[in-house]
Amino acid sequence: MEMIADILLAAGALGAGFYCFVLSRRLTRFTDLEKGVGGAVAVLSAQVDDLTRTLEAAQQAAGKSGETLSDLTTRGEQVSHRLELLIASLHDLPEVAGDPGKGAGTSATAKAKLPEPEAETGYAEPVFLRHSRSGAA
Repeated sequence: MEMIADILLAAGALGAGFYCFVLSRRLTRFTDLEKGVGGAVAVLSAQVDDLTRTLEAAQQAAGKSGETLSDLTTRGEQVSHRLELLIASLHDLPEVAGDPGKGAGTSATAKAKLPEPEAETGYAEPVFLRHSRSGAA
């Protein structure tokens, strides 16, 4: 009986050893850096690093674009104010007699013939300089 117990004990030990050997090989393949989960973790880690660098570059580009957009908006507002002032000043100019298409004003007061300022005061009004369209744009 002792002999049967020893044989069964040895068979159990050999079975456990074989199971440990198979488990060891499976764990080695599982954590292999090229094919197993270790490789997948290494690839994912590299992708996370790439995405982090890309995100930082995108944030910097967005910051620069935001600054540029802010500058352009400010410049546009300044140009808008200048245009409003120019349009408002054009309403004060009289139309040229005989050539209504060249006059700047469209209101009823601008259409009426205004007296010549130099006849009353002895000096001429400043003339708004116009750029010709023949020059480079």
